[in-house]
Amino acid sequence: VQLQASGGGLVQAGGSLRLSCATSGRTFSSYAMGWFRQAPGKEREFVAAISRGAISTNYADSVKGRFTISRDNAKNAVYLQTNSLKPEDTAVYYCAANPARYGAVVSDQYQYSYWGQGTLVTVSS
Repeated sequence: VQLQASGGGLVQAGGSLRLSCATSGRTFSSYAMGWFRQAPGKEREFVAAISRGAISTNYADSVKGRFTISRDNAKNAVYLQTNSLKPEDTAVYYCAANPARYGAVVSDQYQYSYWGQGTLVTVSS
């Protein structure tokens, strides 16, 4: 599975961005998907995850109520709608794929098998 994230950019605090992750292959629906981010000088951290059939989602506490993860299995894509952005959301955002069982959401980055190249989100104050 090849992943390509896009949609990052420069936005003012309080603004929104929609991140997209396009995938190759015909088995996208077999993967749980996740978004992670890495800020300068910090370790990569979990942001959001969605199960194979979009039955379940999970979010980091820092983004709950502001970010929404979704997927479109027909388009082989996963999205992250980011609202009410804060300067501390500035990071490179990565999408990842995990061949998890149906309905499972995975927040542990070490369980993810495939990663995209990342897209930079910069939030100015």
